[in-house]
Amino acid sequence: MNVLHLLFTKDGLIYQISKNKNVLEEKSYLVNEESSKNFIAEKLEEVLLKQRFDEISVISALNHFTLMPEGFTDHEAGYDLISFNAPVNKENEELMLSVNKKFSVQFYYTFPKDFYRKIKDLSIPVKFNFSGEKFLNSINNKNKKEIHINLYHNQCEFFAIDNKKVILYNNLDVNSEVDFLYFVMFTLSKIGFGINDTSFFVYGETTENETFISELQKFVKNIKIVFDNIPNKNFILN
Repeated sequence: MNVLHLLFTKDGLIYQISKNKNVLEEKSYLVNEESSKNFIAEKLEEVLLKQRFDEISVISALNHFTLMPEGFTDHEAGYDLISFNAPVNKENEELMLSVNKKFSVQFYYTFPKDFYRKIKDLSIPVKFNFSGEKFLNSINNKNKKEIHINLYHNQCEFFAIDNKKVILYNNLDVNSEVDFLYFVMFTLSKIGFGINDTSFFVYGETTENETFISELQKFVKNIKIVFDNIPNKNFILN
């Protein structure tokens, strides 16, 4: 079965084509100063027309989201809840829901409607998910204070977990070591996590963000690099 995996980040599109769990092709498209206004939409269309797929898996790491307890049912309030974190345009954004039963939380998030329609118009099975939910599902918390950081290109996701309970999740742009460290240390102080009694775990684009990690290691004692996103192997913590 040919499966197309798509990851949307704040300034990029990464795709991977697999057949029977073997990766056949993988490529990243990242926005730069020379990119056209509709760069991601154009690249998405190219990828969707590459071949006939049996299934598509879509992961959104776009930072239009909100985190709620599992069982919250006022879905109509989803747009309003997200708007506390980021500006929302209902006409251009599709409201989505991802539930994580492992930690009893759920994510409302939005996904660009033009991308959504391009994918759905293929009339083949599609699975949509939020990167935070998929990341959280890969975490095994051991009854202690832990910080889990998933790094992308100029972006990171961040979970604070204590005794198998999600204390905080955020998804933010990271353009400098100073911003990254400030965010981590400020967050720790606000939620009462001491540096010496908190374990840190780092995932994702660790090679690209090597400077970030080395700066973090100057302040943090208990830190583990879980794995890097090795080409043709790991894709959104599969």
